[in-house]
Amino acid sequence: MSTITQPFTSVYGPVQSWRFGRSLGIDPIGAVSTCSFNCVYCQLGEIQHQRCNRQVFIPTQTIQQDLQAFLVCPANTITLSGSGEPTLAQNLGEILAMAKAMTMKPIGVLTNGSLLSDRSVREELAIAEWVAVKMDAISADSFRRINRPMPTLKLQDIWAGLLQFRQIYAGHLAIQTMLLTPWSDRDQAEYIHQMQVLRPDEIQLNTPTRPRSLTHQLIARGNHPPDACPYPTQPLKPVKADVLQQLGDRIESVMGIPVRYPLLKQEREQW
Repeated sequence: MSTITQPFTSVYGPVQSWRFGRSLGIDPIGAVSTCSFNCVYCQLGEIQHQRCNRQVFIPTQTIQQDLQAFLVCPANTITLSGSGEPTLAQNLGEILAMAKAMTMKPIGVLTNGSLLSDRSVREELAIAEWVAVKMDAISADSFRRINRPMPTLKLQDIWAGLLQFRQIYAGHLAIQTMLLTPWSDRDQAEYIHQMQVLRPDEIQLNTPTRPRSLTHQLIARGNHPPDACPYPTQPLKPVKADVLQQLGDRIESVMGIPVRYPLLKQEREQW
């Protein structure tokens, strides 16, 4: 399997995102993908290193130097994401504060929420103007099958940490949910109940729109065309647009909060 050789930089993009507009990415993890999950749909491919303990992967000063070269790039927001779970970076708070001061743009974090039981992680995340937390499963079984977490991670602990974070967070909280198959009526009802308890500001319903790399590819952090990847991939079948719409309409009718969707392939072709 081939790998596209690409020099690592902690800042990349801007990336055009259906969720956040034109976003400049900050990767606090590094060239080796590192995460507490190993999701079956991850566009990065198989995670190279799974872990739950935090460390400094890239010094804040290095990220600051990399960011300096991108300050002229037009972007709506700055997003911490990249090669894995950003809250594993022990200097997360430093990075957020530095990026906010340098760019004067909204700063956000994409996280799987696995470290939200850690008070220091919650306090550091609270610096961000927006936080998007992954929540793909409502049962322990589907959590294990879809997100393939570290064995020590339990869904109920992640949920408890998320509720604690919500209590202190004054910014914009989004929940990202990936649908690989249509959900039953019972699962939809349980999901909506959990969202009523959490009270996020918006929900982002997603489904695979990009193939999954079969080898680790740094280039997969950005907007590589899904139909012309220059590396081996595994196609993933998205659910139909009306499946997302049906669940989204149900959420909106009960909760009255915005629900957002990606532009699916069939819709892109109609544009």
